[in-house]
Parts: sequence; C-alpha cells; structure tokens
Amino acid sequence: MYMDKERTPLVEALLAYKNNAAKSFHVPGHKNGKAYDGINGAEQLSEVMKIDVTEISGTDDLHHPEGVIREAQEMAADCFGAEESFFLVGGSTAGNIAMILTVCIQPGDLLLLQRNVHKSVLNGLMLAGARAVFLEPQMDECSGLTVIPSSETLRSALAANPETKGVFVTSPNYYGMGNNLRELADLCHKHEVPLLVDEAHGAHYGMHPDLPESALSCGADGVVQSTHKMLAAMTMGSMLHVQGCLLDRSLLRQRLAMVQSSSPSYPVMASLDLARRMLHAQGPSAFTAGLAAVGALRRGLAELPRFGLLQPPQPANPAASSAAGGQALPLQTQAAAYTRQDPFKAVIYDRTGSLSGYGLQHALEARGCVPEMSDERYVVLLLTLGSTLEDVNHLLWALRHIVEEEEASEPLEVLNPLPSEQSNVSTWNIPETTLLFSEPVTFSLTPKDPEQMESVPVEYSAERISAEMIIPYPPGIPILYPGELITKNTADRLVALRNAGAKCQGAGDQSLKTILVYKNSRKQGTI
Repeated sequence: MYMDKERTPLVEALLAYKNNAAKSFHVPGHKNGKAYDGINGAEQLSEVMKIDVTEISGTDDLHHPEGVIREAQEMAADCFGAEESFFLVGGSTAGNIAMILTVCIQPGDLLLLQRNVHKSVLNGLMLAGARAVFLEPQMDECSGLTVIPSSETLRSALAANPETKGVFVTSPNYYGMGNNLRELADLCHKHEVPLLVDEAHGAHYGMHPDLPESALSCGADGVVQSTHKMLAAMTMGSMLHVQGCLLDRSLLRQRLAMVQSSSPSYPVMASLDLARRMLHAQGPSAFTAGLAAVGALRRGLAELPRFGLLQPPQPANPAASSAAGGQALPLQTQAAAYTRQDPFKAVIYDRTGSLSGYGLQHALEARGCVPEMSDERYVVLLLTLGSTLEDVNHLLWALRHIVEEEEASEPLEVLNPLPSEQSNVSTWNIPETTLLFSEPVTFSLTPKDPEQMESVPVEYSAERISAEMIIPYPPGIPILYPGELITKNTADRLVALRNAGAKCQGAGDQSLKTILVYKNSRKQGTI
C-alpha cells in the first residue's frame, strides 16, 4: 500500500482544527489558549494551546484509534521497522510498565531482567506482583561501566528458570554503550519467550549507516524508545514497537490504556508524528548535520589531551596476532563487554583526576554548557540530529578555558586513559557477587511495617539488610534494593556518592547520611 511519508496525519488534523477557529464547548478549560489573552508571559504557551485539544470529531482517540492517530501510528511502524507501533505520552516509563503487565499476568509470574534496569521496570514489577531473577550485567573493565548480560548468563538463567514469562534488558545504556542483541533474541525465541528491550536512548538506531542497529532489527519482540531523547519529539513523547507473536497485543493495548492518561496530550502526540516524518522523508540525511557536529567534537577533543573520550575496545589486529606467532589474544580483547558506542553520546572524563564527573559538569555549566548527566568520573554530552557546529564550538571553548584556568593555578600531570586504580569509581551499580543470576525476588505494593525498620549511619550500614531503594538520578539505575544485603563495598560507594553530591531518589534521607535498614532479619525480603 502506498504511503506518503511526507504526510503527518495527526498534525494535519490539529492544524485544521486550529484554522477552523470553531467555538469550544469542550475541554480543556483554557479554551484554545483564550483564557490567557492579555496575560504577560503567556504568549508562547497560548500558541501551543491552540492545538491542545481532546477526543472530539476529527482528532481520534489514542486508546481506540480509528482515524488520524491510527494512521500516524501505522506510518511510525513503517518508519521504524515494526509490525505495530503505539504512541506513548508518558515517556518510556509507560511502555516499560505496559510490557511487564502484558507478560506477567498472574501474581508471582517470573521475569528475567538485568540488574541495572531503570526504576520504571521495578515499578512495573511491583504493579504486576511479579517475581524477578536479576541477571548480572557485563562490566567493561576499562571504564567500570555495565551493559547487557552475556548470552552465557541468559542461557544459564533460562535453563534454571523454565517458568519465566519473558526477558527484559536495557540497551543501549545511559552512556550509549551496547552490544548486538541478536544472540539474546535467539535464545529467548528458542525458549518461546519474548525479548523486551528498553531502548529509550536508541530511538535513532538503525537510521544511518554510522549508527548501531536497532533492537527490532536484531529480533526483539517489544521495544520502547524515547523519541523525545535522541530524536525530535517533545518531552514525554515515546513509542512502543512490537513484532512477532509472543506478545498478546490485545492485552498490551488494554495495559497501555491502564497506565496512560485518558486525556493524552495532543501536542506531544503531534510531535511524535513530526519526528517520524523527519526520518521517514529525509532518511539518513536527517543525521548529516548532527554527525558533522560529532566529528568536529572528536577532532577538538583530540587536541585537548586533558580529556579522555570513552570508546569501545578496538577490534583485534590480525596482523599483530600473526606477528606474535599466532598466540591467543588477551581475554579482554577476545570478548569485549561492549562493542557499540552511540556516536551521539560523547562520554568524557578528566584524565588528571583533578575533576570528578560532577566537578566537570559544574565547570561546564558555569561556562554555558549543560551536559545530560554526570557520575563520579564521567560526563555524558548528548548530541542529536538537532546539534550544530556552533554548539560544539562553544563546548570546546568551555573545555579549553577549564584547562587553562586549572593549569594556571597548578600544573597537572595527564594520566593514562582510564587507569585501573580509578576505574572502579563508576562500578557502584554492580553488586559484589560472583553469581550469574539471583534467586527469584518477589515484588509487591504492600507497604512495609515501619516498626520493623530503623535508620543507621551509612558508614555503619555494612552487613545490614536494606529497607529502601537507593537510585542515583540520573541515570535512574538502582544500586541497592529493599531486602538486599549491604556489603562493605556498597556502603563505601554510598559514602562516596554522598561526598560527591550525588542526588538519589528512593532514599528517605536525601543527604545520604543515614539509610533505612531492617532491624533483625538478614534474609532477603520482598520488594
């Protein structure tokens, strides 16, 4: 069937509504922005409000699409390579929760998932009353950061848990690191369970030869993408893509209606329609300017040895192996933890160790550059198809000024990239264990009895059982779950996070001076 990729069905319907200028006797109450007439500062917002409508004649219904929303979603499926696509107005959070509620339909149903998942996945497990087996993610020894579990870990976990209803992974991670998901998809399909992927940071994947392949192209069954993160939709605008027969799509639609507003934002949905058209109509050329900005940043960083740039291990050189007499290459060269780095995620760090990631972020912000996030070591600089050479030039100017001001006060020695004695600073989200996967952990919405808990200083929390979830945000990955033993290593990491000024969600004491623990039990509890 012919599809005019230049069209934006939903946007066209909203513009027709605006141009018709009919009198509104329906919600929303701002009446196409007229409620703000004459109010200073409301001019720009009132323009958006002219297309901020509800389910009336001609605008369709997100939860039962038959007209322009249905057409827009069909065009999105064609663009992103899905059999069916759903617009999300609650971010990837809504999609993650809906997928979990679709595969875990009975209390106690089991889901395999990597340990370092986004908090929305944990909320989905709680809502489902599901059990989870946490798979250990692979750690890149050089950077101290983690990616998806290995195929060996998943194979073992599937064999040990044949009752599992699905597998949930996050790829790429917040730092743009990832691997090919095809092996994981093949393993899941061999066991007749769906592979669900939180691809929030990979909506652009597969859209240009210089970008990694998408999760859908690797065989994933359900994929959530934050179209607002790496493409051009408005904040909260995301999509859920589905293929194959392992997800009950009728149930999925019902779950989406449960977790999303019955009054979805039409401007947000319209921005999804526009973001899709940009890719559909322009193809790979939509990324030309953004990738040029990436190239300029890389060249500029090469002239600033003070700052390192995170990159995946380079493939082994066959000639070098031959020159070495055909001997086996080192293990880390043979099986790198990750093989793909999103070029639009520039992850930098101070090689001298003088500035932590938090410190470097503050220094950049003081010079007019706002990074995506930082941790104890790294700063994540997010570029997209909307980034420009002007943006990059300003960033490089800021970095040069940081170097000049730091070295003017005290000359600093540049260390080797990612020295091993410093790489551990970013591994705080990894549990201290040698197990490939955990025993099943039960999730529940039942509140805990406050009488069974007490607060203790973080410095003295080792060997106690946590009664709360600690989630540094960003990136929103829990480093400690309720019912989990706090090791000495974890306690030290919490102290380091507090001293570095990290912001943590879930913690009752936002200053991280104390942590809530169970009074008596050492047994792993229910989350």
